[in-house]
Amino acid sequence: MAQYFEVHPQNPQPRLLKQAAALLQQGQVLAIPTDSSYALVCVLDDKNAVDHVRRIRGVDDKHLLTLICKDLSELASYAKVDNRQFRLLKQATPGPYTFVLEASKEVPRRVSHPQRKTIGLRVPDYPVVRELLDLLGAPLLASTLILPGDEIPLSDPAEIREQLEKELGAIVDAGSVAVKPTTVLDLTTMDGGGDATVLRAGQGDLDKLGLSL
Repeated sequence: MAQYFEVHPQNPQPRLLKQAAALLQQGQVLAIPTDSSYALVCVLDDKNAVDHVRRIRGVDDKHLLTLICKDLSELASYAKVDNRQFRLLKQATPGPYTFVLEASKEVPRRVSHPQRKTIGLRVPDYPVVRELLDLLGAPLLASTLILPGDEIPLSDPAEIREQLEKELGAIVDAGSVAVKPTTVLDLTTMDGGGDATVLRAGQGDLDKLGLSL
């Protein structure tokens, strides 16, 4: 049975986030709010938790999971980043962008794409997530909370509780969030002097980065 933590979206209570962080460290899967939707999250190095995220989502190992990092330096520890890629990342973080990059050796092979060896990475600008990451001292592996057969993410914590209370360690409730996906950029296409490829236009402003569809 999931624990339920009601937090303020801009000034989340540290006591409640500490309890949520402890559950993550124990290998639990949580539902948390982000700047784009609610997401399922777990720690990176717990295989059972990662498998549980995939079961809830109904996806296989070819579905790209996203690593949520607290800052650019942490992101660069989990992906291979050259100078051009780093400059673009610096412009875009923190913010509503997801970047596809070649995974470094710090990323377990089971959570990177099995053929391409890539990983999705984010540095969100959302207080609940950022403070949770500070408490953990490590990134979170995440997947947008879309249930099998649905086309849009769950955005109401009461509905999440109704449908997933028996599947989760906890639900962090910061109220309903707007469902608008991140902009997804494939930076692996910058290798050899190419440009970043826009895989999905979302919240993140492309003009800010000098990109277009």
